Amino acid sequence: MTSHGLSRRRAVLLGSAAAAGAAFTAAPGAARRHGTIEGPWAVELFTSQGCSSCPPADAYLGVLAKRPDIVALSFHIDYWDYIGWKDPFASRATTDRQRAYARVLKQRYVYTPEMVVDGIGHDTGRERGKIEALLAEAQRRSPKRATPELSRGSDGRLAVRLDAFPLHGKPADVTYALYDRRHSTPVASGENQGRMIDNFNVVRRFEVLARWDGAAATWSVDTTDLQQGQGVAVIVQRADHGPVIGCNKIEPMVSG
Repeated sequence: MTSHGLSRRRAVLLGSAAAAGAAFTAAPGAARRHGTIEGPWAVELFTSQGCSSCPPADAYLGVLAKRPDIVALSFHIDYWDYIGWKDPFASRATTDRQRAYARVLKQRYVYTPEMVVDGIGHDTGRERGKIEALLAEAQRRSPKRATPELSRGSDGRLAVRLDAFPLHGKPADVTYALYDRRHSTPVASGENQGRMIDNFNVVRRFEVLARWDGAAATWSVDTTDLQQGQGVAVIVQRADHGPVIGCNKIEPMVSG
């Protein structure tokens, strides 16, 4: 597909209008804040079931989601809903997040599919080597991480703990996301008509818990409504969609 000079991906110019409790397991081998393992690093995919270019990137996110050193999240945008298929997981809030990244990363337009890696760079996700290169750059740029410690108590509340971290006067946002591990959706119309679309780590809810000043802190999140097959993630990034300086996840336990 071609739009605004882009081939093989969907794009829209920035600023233009377009029409009870679950069982969890910590990611094996995930970051230890005081051990030898660093990370994880964040990969956020902006996608739409109405975009015919997106399924390969969706599949790649499914591969990344299995890696303990990656917090992989899928944000479904709503600006392609008008072209024939309304994405059931799309929202204006996720679209706003993509547009905020585009402003910070100085993009002329938003597009799908788009993978934003650790808040420092972006690509389509259709060429895996480019994403791996961005991950390597993120590891070089941010080897020491403000990795949140996540634990869920018997009362259904999630504790998010951060040790003191030198922010040098530049605050950070602590963002919580709840996601569904996987969805398979038969698409009845639009560009993907007749296809079964698989999406992974689909974000269903996210919110900024706090603007953090770098002092040791703990937040408590009510997660009593979590369902089987849902996981949680926390991203710590420089304020207003800047570079990610830490993230972590509690993955849903897979039955069978």
